[in-house]
Amino acid sequence: MLKTNAMRIIETAGISYRAYEWEPVNGLEASTVAAYLHQPAERVFKTLITEAPTAQHGFEHYVFVVPADKDLSMKKAAQAAGVKSVEMLPLKKLLPLTGYVHGGCSPVGLKKAFPVYIDETAILFDTFFVSGGKVGLTLELNAEELAAAIGAKFADLTLD
Repeated sequence: MLKTNAMRIIETAGISYRAYEWEPVNGLEASTVAAYLHQPAERVFKTLITEAPTAQHGFEHYVFVVPADKDLSMKKAAQAAGVKSVEMLPLKKLLPLTGYVHGGCSPVGLKKAFPVYIDETAILFDTFFVSGGKVGLTLELNAEELAAAIGAKFADLTLD
């Protein structure tokens, strides 16, 4: 298995993890990845990138990591980030901004460091699953160790 930047960063931080490779399927949803991994969807998380308009910089960007079977609450996301509102990043901006393609975006190893918020339900599990930085690669690791390594914060982020 070829190592991704996300894997290298996690290793450098001294975090133990397991990597799972699976065959990408066109249009595969994050909750279907959970089925592929034989894991409950609430333990497999997806990485979402948002933007918030600012007067001085154009846009600020934020990373939200939420369970695959849940939707991001834009209101809760904005509250967590301390901004008035956030919107999903347009798909055409994803690769140039993050270095990742849709379906392979990891909260680790982004081209630029953005604030990262992980849904608080991640700490209910000894380990959880996030993208390994390419389509068809998922990493299993401890959420609190990951948060400490990348400076992420935990928050209530999903729709009720």
